[in-house]
Amino acid sequence: MDVLIIAGNARSLMANRGDLIREMLAQGLEVGAAVPTADYLPDVEALGIAIYPIDMGRTGVNPMHDLRTLHELYKLIRKIRPSVVFSYTSKPVIYGSLAAKMAGVPRIYSMITGLGHLFTTDTPRTRRLRRVLSMLYRAGLSCNDRVFFQNPDDLKEFTDKRILSKATKAVRTYGSGVDMARFARQPLPQGPLTFLFIGRLLGEKGIAEFCEAANLLKQRYPQVRFVAVGPHDPSLPHACDIQDLERWKREGAVEFVGGVEDVRPWISECSVFVLPSYREGTPRSVLEAMSMGRAIITSDAPGCRETVEPGINGFLVAPRTSAPLADAMERFIHEPEMVATMGEASVELVEKYYDVRKVNRVIMEAMLLTGPVERHAVEQECT
Repeated sequence: MDVLIIAGNARSLMANRGDLIREMLAQGLEVGAAVPTADYLPDVEALGIAIYPIDMGRTGVNPMHDLRTLHELYKLIRKIRPSVVFSYTSKPVIYGSLAAKMAGVPRIYSMITGLGHLFTTDTPRTRRLRRVLSMLYRAGLSCNDRVFFQNPDDLKEFTDKRILSKATKAVRTYGSGVDMARFARQPLPQGPLTFLFIGRLLGEKGIAEFCEAANLLKQRYPQVRFVAVGPHDPSLPHACDIQDLERWKREGAVEFVGGVEDVRPWISECSVFVLPSYREGTPRSVLEAMSMGRAIITSDAPGCRETVEPGINGFLVAPRTSAPLADAMERFIHEPEMVATMGEASVELVEKYYDVRKVNRVIMEAMLLTGPVERHAVEQECT
């Protein structure tokens, strides 16, 4: 096998790596993917590659379970003997890289797609776990030839703290990119101004701040709509409290839709996209909304701030507080003409930086999976 991808879950493999997999297949490469059994979806078979379910926990640090994961990955890699292993999200990066090194894989790569709950929450417990995770990352990344970072803040944190000991291994990408044909520019909706949040209902995604700002503005502007699309999974330790969710529903300022298979109809119906997240790799939902021609409000936080040129395609607001978010949304209510002009600017930014074809070329080149002519074009683009 040419390339084995070790995935965080089946849904992200389809949504975030599908375009990259199709590019690899178009290059004539044989590709497979290891997917955690807990998150397996039959739809993943439609990617047209070999799928290998593995036992891997979603969260937490359980030494015995993680050692079993490492052993299972090692056995799989020894069996299929890939030339390249590419991993993303924390456990695949750590244990996939270590297993690949142990199995003698010639080329090993990882992508840091965000740092998650342990890096956005500061308690005695998360500080302890953060030290453990940093140590594990350091061990895993030492096995890598190149490491992809989706934003400069994560790269700086990893190099400053020597989690990545050799900065020369780092490759910066503009997120995972977005398919501009699938998420094509759409006309703005008629009717009331609509603010849309898309994401899992997690505290660190800023759902509480979105609801608090909506409650404040709904009292002043009852015609304005606020919509939240995304599932609530109470099994996640950082999911929003069920009592808070029920209260927000009773208050009625925000329309809760739940999880959906296709976010495009909801983006088409919104005027402004809002993601007050505490930290991201690069938020895919924001890129999709930008590609469809929507103005953006997001946090001045790692991974989020790179998607907005303030005053050009949207506004950046302080994370973890609702008042600045409400002020930014109110600016669109008072100056609705900004919705169209900033939406057009979003499309231009995606075309310049975030088009998935450009992002995938950079990844393929760094992994030595493209020819010399294409590699020269990529080097010119990067400079």
